Amino acid sequence: MSLRALRSLIAIAQHGSFARAADTVHLTQSAVSLHVKSLEEEFNAALFDRSRRLPVLTDAGHLAVERAHEIIALYDSIASDIGADNELRGRLKIGAIQTALAGALPLALAALAAEHPHLRINVASGMSAELATRVEAGELDVAITTEPVKPYPYGLVSTTLYEEGFWIIAPSSCAGLDFRQLLQQLPFIRFDRRAWAGRTIDRELRRMRLRVKTSMELDSQDAIIQMVASGLGVSVVPLSNQNLEDLKHLDVQPFGSPQSTRRVVLLEQEERPLARLAAALAQAVKQHAPT
Repeated sequence: MSLRALRSLIAIAQHGSFARAADTVHLTQSAVSLHVKSLEEEFNAALFDRSRRLPVLTDAGHLAVERAHEIIALYDSIASDIGADNELRGRLKIGAIQTALAGALPLALAALAAEHPHLRINVASGMSAELATRVEAGELDVAITTEPVKPYPYGLVSTTLYEEGFWIIAPSSCAGLDFRQLLQQLPFIRFDRRAWAGRTIDRELRRMRLRVKTSMELDSQDAIIQMVASGLGVSVVPLSNQNLEDLKHLDVQPFGSPQSTRRVVLLEQEERPLARLAAALAQAVKQHAPT
């Protein structure tokens, strides 16, 4: 049994096909198939139902995937556990939302790299809901997301990093209009409702009984800001104090009464297989978070 074979098995279970799994683990489809064959021979059990067009796990397969997750998590934690008390080693796969990538995370990663040169970090971007699913599946070790909004994957825990407020942003020509006039009269550029931030905004609009005229629905905060700056409508976005300093060319008002806020958190699995590395990352982000 090899760790690469176990990673292939996990990838097939996660992505639902040998081809997509092969792309994920950077192997050929035939190599992934050989991994499964070798595991089945070693365990003396069929891991997939071959009568189906797409791979479907057998009962033995489900158990094998569960144990594979545990073995991989233990292996990935070894380097960090045996390092010197003041030095971190190993690999940490991080997911992050766009606002964190444009905010506190780069400075936090630079500080970690300077203090722990043997720590290897990989970073991927995405929306909160997507990143949470990838943490649950073991594809990412941790993710910096907004605070989970139901429904969200089971078995995740979160550590609060910092907080941001939600703000109404409008073209500067709209200065003087109150928030109800802005949101009900101008085209509304909506934050994608697949994102947890988008769901939070949508829920608050309903609570305030505000009917908006959606003209666009975008998953990029930078794109939304550019659309508003070009006079194409009004929007609601989460902003840090640093973001606010950069938006003096727009009309900006608090959203909600009291103002709606969101927590940005570090998500990881309940077992916390890389707890030491995750804690170091959380501390670094908190130190560099906008205030």
